[in-house]
Amino acid sequence: MKLLLDANLSYRLVKKLTEHYADCIHVTRTGLPIPAEDIAIWQWAKAGNRIIITNDDDYYHLANLYGFPPKVVLIRIGNQSTQDIANVLISHYDDLKILSDSTETGLLELF
Repeated sequence: MKLLLDANLSYRLVKKLTEHYADCIHVTRTGLPIPAEDIAIWQWAKAGNRIIITNDDDYYHLANLYGFPPKVVLIRIGNQSTQDIANVLISHYDDLKILSDSTETGLLELF
């Protein structure tokens, strides 16, 4: 799985996730302007076949407007620590794998 962490998530997540998600990058390492517009991140993820990991509802709307790819994981656990977010993503590895492999599903919400 190729993950793209949105700007609203800490870049420190990359280090915490690479044992489980080897191909994980933060949006600040994409070469996109900082801050990048959501649509630019969407297009970059689509071109690179990456799953966007975010807690930004704007991607929910983009997914409804454009469909997928890219696929989106929307984290809905509120304002949590970087470690808590990493734990949620690690504990839902199988769910992300199912999303990644699916030809019918483009959005996963984690609570």
